Amino acid sequence: MPKSKLWTKDFVLIFIENLLAALNFYLLMIIVSGYAMNTFDSSPGEAGFSASIFIIGGLFARLFIGKWIGRIGHKKTLYSGVFLSLFMTLLYFGVNNVVILLAVRFLHGIAFGITTTATATIVANIIPAERKGEGIAYFGLSQILATAVGPFLGMFLSQHGSFSMIFTACTIASATGLLVLPFLSSLHEMELTKEQLTIMKGFKFNNFFEPKVVPISIVCMFIFMCYSSVVSFLEVYSQEIHLMSAASFFFLVYAIIILISRPVIGRLFDLKGENSIMYPAILIFTTGMVLFSQAHHGYILLLSAALIGLGFGAIQSSTQAISVKITPQHRMGLANSTYFAFSDIGMGTGPLLVGLLVPFTGYRGMYTVVAVIGAICLLLYYLLHGKKAVNGKKAVYGKNKVSF
Repeated sequence: MPKSKLWTKDFVLIFIENLLAALNFYLLMIIVSGYAMNTFDSSPGEAGFSASIFIIGGLFARLFIGKWIGRIGHKKTLYSGVFLSLFMTLLYFGVNNVVILLAVRFLHGIAFGITTTATATIVANIIPAERKGEGIAYFGLSQILATAVGPFLGMFLSQHGSFSMIFTACTIASATGLLVLPFLSSLHEMELTKEQLTIMKGFKFNNFFEPKVVPISIVCMFIFMCYSSVVSFLEVYSQEIHLMSAASFFFLVYAIIILISRPVIGRLFDLKGENSIMYPAILIFTTGMVLFSQAHHGYILLLSAALIGLGFGAIQSSTQAISVKITPQHRMGLANSTYFAFSDIGMGTGPLLVGLLVPFTGYRGMYTVVAVIGAICLLLYYLLHGKKAVNGKKAVYGKNKVSF
């Protein structure tokens, strides 16, 4: 029996939409801490907060959009997120103090949260049921490509251009995203039953979060917290250790390793189960953070990029696949918003917390602490999910069996 088609027009367009949203995010995330310190003479803590508050805005949006996306409609939700993102990107050109920067970053984060929750929910619904895991893995490559192009372009423009050029690149990405939207077909919207609508009324925990997804999302929160320290302070750190040239290729190496390893990781996930991926991935990620914290040569910095990419990429794709397969179809929006909300908490609080450490430990000491937190995640994963996971193809959660 032939496989159902995966790369449909709508799948490709949503892939592009998510790529553009993530590109906008990473272009700014990699330079905003340095922008705040250089332009407004901000402290490392304030600079870290200028990165964090974007994620906090995204978290704020996800708390509500997961519940309401089924009522508003997927396409309308996506339109509102992309339009708001373009508007907020234009406002960066008028920022003249750190308070306004924080306000713009927060509102831009809300736009990002709306957009990415919508794209993830749409793609989860248009992927054929028998190719769910494979589709999610390919969709995740849109994020990976953005992690390669965004930081590389951001650091290149900050070294050879100006912050205004970076804001222009972000504006072009947002405008392109808006131009793509009309080509989406009339997406099939899931009709919620009266019983499901009644259950989702009110301010109960279950109406804002998917409880089944919370344990694995907590693990993600701490991993993303560690990863955010790299994204937020790579530029400043590489200046301090005099490895700017190597650092400009950091995320390129990171992304290439993920692109190469993704098919192998997917097959192992299917054959051996998530534990066969998660334990080694967390260990590899932690090793990469140790090397990153102690890098004195360009090749060591790029080796750390490869290890961080291999570990983090495997963790990201595996945990998202777990989240989707344990969730009922009608709560897919809540599952996505829950997963991304906890990831956002990690990405949002990470730069702020590690920024506060820098005056006491320096950047190397701060990244050493981050590596220790990564190691602790091994135990955390075991306690929250690993000890309950079933190996290999025996593991079937809910109604969504996942294969890459």
